[in-house]
Amino acid sequence: MIFNTFIYYIAFLLPSATLYRLMPRRFAPWVIVLFGSGFFVYFAWQMAGLWGAACLFIFLWESIVSRLYRPGSRWCFFGIVQSLVLLGIYKYWNFFTDHLFFHHQNPIHWRGQFLPLGISFFTFEFFHYAWDRRAAKTEAGSLGEYLAFILFFPTMVAGPIKRYQDFLPKLRAECVNWSNDWERGFSRILTGLVKKFAIADLMTAWTDHLNMRDIAIAHRWALPLWLLAYGVKIYADFSGYSDIAIGSAKLFGIAVPENFDWPYGRRNIQRFWQCWHISLTRWLTDYVFIPLGGSRVATWRIYFNVIAVMFISGLWHGAGVNFIVWGLLHGVMLAVHRAWRTFKPAPSLDPLVVFLSRVSTFVLVSAAWSFFCMDIHTALFFWRRLIGG
Repeated sequence: MIFNTFIYYIAFLLPSATLYRLMPRRFAPWVIVLFGSGFFVYFAWQMAGLWGAACLFIFLWESIVSRLYRPGSRWCFFGIVQSLVLLGIYKYWNFFTDHLFFHHQNPIHWRGQFLPLGISFFTFEFFHYAWDRRAAKTEAGSLGEYLAFILFFPTMVAGPIKRYQDFLPKLRAECVNWSNDWERGFSRILTGLVKKFAIADLMTAWTDHLNMRDIAIAHRWALPLWLLAYGVKIYADFSGYSDIAIGSAKLFGIAVPENFDWPYGRRNIQRFWQCWHISLTRWLTDYVFIPLGGSRVATWRIYFNVIAVMFISGLWHGAGVNFIVWGLLHGVMLAVHRAWRTFKPAPSLDPLVVFLSRVSTFVLVSAAWSFFCMDIHTALFFWRRLIGG
C-alpha cells in the first residue's frame, strides 16, 4: 500500500499541499503536475524500474491529444478508443491471448508484463474527458489544469474516479480556511489508516487460508468464516484507501467524490451498488448503461444492459475468469431484483421483512466474494467443500 509509507506523506503530500495553497491560482495546478509526476515516477520505479517510470509518457501523450478535443470532433472518438486500447494492452493482453491459444503455447504472451500504477482508474478518467468533451458537457481547461486533473496523485492509485467538470471549479477556487480543511483532511486520513491497519490487516490472518491446500484440510464451519473475513477485509481495505485519498485531497482544499456509504446491511443488491464503489457505479451508469439504452428500451434489453454493465465491472476489477463470474453473478442478482420490483414495486416496511432483506443481501454479496478473492478452480473447490463436505 503506497499510502501507508512515510515517503507519501513527507515527500509528496505535505509539501505539495502546502506549496499549492501558497501559490497564485494560475501556477497552483503546476504544483500538482510537478509532485504528481514525481509521485508516479518514484513509485512506478520502485515497482518496475526504468520501464515503470517511463510509463509517465502515457500521461504526456494523452495530454497532448486532449488539446485537440472539440465538441463533436473525431479526435474525441480517437481519445475514447486509445483509452480502451491502452487499458486492454497493459491489463488484458495476456488474458485474452492465452485464451486465444487455449491448450497451446501462446507465441505472443507478454513476458515481464508491467501494469502501470493506477491504470484502471486514470484510463477511465481519460475516457470520461474525451466522451464529455465530444458531448460538450465540459470545457477544455488549460493544459496545466488538465494535467493536474489526471496527475492528482491522491486519487491516482485507487480512486475515487473524478469528473473534470467537478474537479475544475475546485482547482480554480481560492484556498481559504486552512485549519478547517487540514483538520478534516488529517481526520479522514487517520480513519483510513485505522481501517487498513486495525481491521483489514487483522483479517489477513483469516483470508490467507483461502487457498486450495487450506480449504482441502479445513473444517467446513471454518470456510464461511474465512469468506466473511474477506468481505470485512476488502471493505476496510478499499474504503480505507478512499478515506486517505479524500482526506489527502482535502489538504489541497479539493473535494473528490465519496466512494463508500456503509454498503453492508443495505436491504437489496441495488442499494448495495449505490453505496459500494460509488464513483465506479456512477461511471458505469453514465458511460455504459445509458449509452446501451438504459431503462428506455424493451424489458429484456434492460436486463441485458444490467448484466453487461456488471460483466464490464468484473473484467475491470481483474483480468481473470473469476472476476468475470463475479461480475455476472452481481449482474444476474441486479436483473432479478429489477424483475422482482416490477411485480412488487413498493418495498415492505415490515421490520422482519426488512431485517431478512438486509441479511439475505449481505449473504449473497459475501457468497459472491468467493469468485473475487480466489481463482475459478479454487472458488469452485471451495463451494464443493462447503456444500458437499
